[in-house]
Amino acid sequence: MMKGKTYITLFNIKYSIFLFAILSCTQITAQIQLNNPSFEDTPSDATTPMGWFECEEHTTPDIMPGYWGVYNEASEGETFVGMITRENGTYESIGQRLSKTMKEGICYRFSLDLAHSDSYSGYNESLKLRVWIADKKCGEQQLVFESPLIDEIEWQNFKIEFSPEKDAKYIMIEAFFKEGRFKRKGNILIDNVSPIRVCSRV
Repeated sequence: MMKGKTYITLFNIKYSIFLFAILSCTQITAQIQLNNPSFEDTPSDATTPMGWFECEEHTTPDIMPGYWGVYNEASEGETFVGMITRENGTYESIGQRLSKTMKEGICYRFSLDLAHSDSYSGYNESLKLRVWIADKKCGEQQLVFESPLIDEIEWQNFKIEFSPEKDAKYIMIEAFFKEGRFKRKGNILIDNVSPIRVCSRV
C-alpha cells in the first residue's frame, strides 16, 4: 500500500510540474514583447532609438539624458526618450511593428512610465502622451490611451487596458497637447514600456 501511495504522490507532483510548465509557456506566448521597450541607445539629440521609427516627417525624438539640459535619471536601464511639441503646432511621435497581431475584441494591458523635464532647452511646458494602435505603420486607427498633462519630474507609472476594435499590429506613441491648432513648447519623457499581455480572467 505504501508503494502505491508513493507512486500516486510522485505522479501528482510530476503532473503538477508539467501543468505549471504548460501554463507558464502559455503565459509567455500570450504576451507581446516590444523591441527595445526602455529605449536603450546612445544618448543623442534628434535620434530615434533602436527598434522604433519616427512617425512625423522632419522631426525626431531625443535619446536622453545628456542633451538640451535634460539630466533626469532613467526609470529603467540607462536611457529614455524625450519628445516635444512646438509653437507652430508640430509634435513628435514614434512607433513600431509588433511581434504579434493584437486580435479584435481581446482585452490587452501594458504599462509605461512618464515624466517631465523643467529644463528642456526652453521646451518646458507640460504635455500629454497618446498611444495609438493600427493595422498600418504610424496609423491612428484606435486611440487606446491619453494621459493627463505630465508636469512631475519624478517618473509615474500608467497602466493601460484596451480591446482592439480591429486587428492591429502597430503601436504609436505621440507627444500631445490638444486637437487643432496650438502653440506650446512642451516636453514629455517616456521609459519602461512593459510587454503587452492578454488581460487576466481573475
